[in-house]
Amino acid sequence: MEIQLTPLKDCFVLTPTIFKDERGTFYETFNQNVFKKVTEIEVGFVQDNQSTSTFGVLRGLHYQVGTMAQAKLVRVIQGKVLDIVVDLRKDSETFGKHFSIELDDIAQQQLFVPRGFAHGFITLSETSKFAYKCDNFYDKASERGIIYNDATLTLDWHLSEDKYIISEKDLELPSFLEATKG
Repeated sequence: MEIQLTPLKDCFVLTPTIFKDERGTFYETFNQNVFKKVTEIEVGFVQDNQSTSTFGVLRGLHYQVGTMAQAKLVRVIQGKVLDIVVDLRKDSETFGKHFSIELDDIAQQQLFVPRGFAHGFITLSETSKFAYKCDNFYDKASERGIIYNDATLTLDWHLSEDKYIISEKDLELPSFLEATKG
């Protein structure tokens, strides 16, 4: 497994070593020892989530605050998505910066999203199955978000806006400035 830095502090891309033969493929999706050795981050995942989406479904940008903040390890089981993260940690040198990566079921790359980041994705294939490990449990009272089309962040979701399918809840999220004031 190769672990690469991204431009954002504590955010990493994990690329597995995929073994192929006539039976199919095998690869390790996560190894705590390797991850800690390379990143110096110890993470204990406690909850796994999975979603299925159709083309154009945009989920996010979501995060949890306080003691219920979550680090996530995200990957695509089937299909292709554009994954975007935003550093919301005010004490970070990359505060307010974002990173995006296309994740798919071919390269099998994963993205480690540290606590204090907003996260979202949009499905670029006909359908997608998206899985993520979390190091903290979901807590509705701690749930927050930032609107997908925030004017400060100017995120490129790789599709024209008329293709987006967004929940009513996500359409009512605050701006980056509103979410990070105080």
